Amino acid sequence: MSRSHFTLAALATSAVAGLDVVGTQPFGSMGHGDFDAALLTARDGGHWIVRVPRSEKAEAEQSADLVALRALSTGVRSRLPFAVSSFAGQVPIAGTRAVVYEFVYGSKISLDQITPELAASLGEAAAAIHALPTSFVVDAGLASHNAIDGHREAITLIDRACATGLVPIALQQRWEHAGAESALWQYTATVINGAFGSDSVLAASDQVTGILGWHGLRVGDPALDLQWLLGCTQPGATDAAFDAYSAARGQIDRQLRQRATLLSELEVARWLLHGTEVRSTSIVDDAVEMMSALTDDAQLRLGSSISDSTIALTTDELENLMDRSERAAG
Repeated sequence: MSRSHFTLAALATSAVAGLDVVGTQPFGSMGHGDFDAALLTARDGGHWIVRVPRSEKAEAEQSADLVALRALSTGVRSRLPFAVSSFAGQVPIAGTRAVVYEFVYGSKISLDQITPELAASLGEAAAAIHALPTSFVVDAGLASHNAIDGHREAITLIDRACATGLVPIALQQRWEHAGAESALWQYTATVINGAFGSDSVLAASDQVTGILGWHGLRVGDPALDLQWLLGCTQPGATDAAFDAYSAARGQIDRQLRQRATLLSELEVARWLLHGTEVRSTSIVDDAVEMMSALTDDAQLRLGSSISDSTIALTTDELENLMDRSERAAG
């Protein structure tokens, strides 16, 4: 049963000393999703978000988010061209906890709303994250994976997916070729958000104003933060994102876009493996259908490699797949 925004407001006043709430409204879909959440207005005009997890997965995500927010010190945040929320307080409730954050201003976006101008801002935002010193992530005890780790994980995923016998031959050859292509994996691991996507971005006037959801913060493959931008539908948007990123970071990772393409395709492999692990025919069928769509692409039929390919899932496929893969990971 979902908690009303009035109940959440009361919890927030218990969590944050001196918080005087004069207005409250639901934030997101009450009774649905991973959290019960409310937007609060304080007497001084400030705004706050209070969230209570509705599942063990959401609780784990919230805990990881708090660790990341504490690691993002004032000095680290000053290097970013957008706002990051701050932890304000918490209070126990029914075996879990309500957590209050400062509200970050901006509007949520979807892939089909990303203009070339906003895409460029997203590329710059990702570049700013990736330029952060890795030391603060390591000092916080967060995960750190180098290029060898990333390469090994991808090969293991490809091998496991192909072992199901459900991956089309053309797609199997494409993935295996990418796994064996050493140049694709010659990158320097950076700080990454790890959960970067349309659900985590706040924007106004085609500029990124804030990024939410830092539970995936770690050192890893920068392509992981950019793969979702391959699903932009407005002409020129994806190019604008990668061009802006390269302008900010320099040509230090010449295979970035190609590796992002592979990682986006391997989300289908993750979904397939999740379906086989939980013995869900519907999930397996869904993954097989997606792989067939990839195989049907003209370039793939001609045997193109990841290195010279622009194949990408459609907007709906990519957004839905990311959501489903996150649930599977939980």
